[in-house]
Amino acid sequence: MAERLNEEPPIFRGCSSSELLAILVLAVIGWLPVGILLGFVVGAPMMGVGFAAVAVLGTVFITATVFQKIKRGRPTGYYQQRAMLALHRSGLRKVPVTLRSGTWDLGRRS
Repeated sequence: MAERLNEEPPIFRGCSSSELLAILVLAVIGWLPVGILLGFVVGAPMMGVGFAAVAVLGTVFITATVFQKIKRGRPTGYYQQRAMLALHRSGLRKVPVTLRSGTWDLGRRS
């Protein structure tokens, strides 16, 4: 049965394994330097790594909960499309979709 899946199954709080991995990597990139810096300020760098580990776990839990609420009742890939459109509108990335509001015309008159 598992080979007939159309999308990744949710693993934790409605997030798939690839979504959780992306959240985890971003949380580690954000919290590890902060934790190590905080550890050096306190005088115990390993304590800062411990703080970073706890902060990463909290970030993964909170972000997965937010994604769960965003994804509820929406089609597959909804928030990915919203993120791409936001990047397109800010000029950071081009998206190959038509963004137009209004009526369409074929250009023919009878």
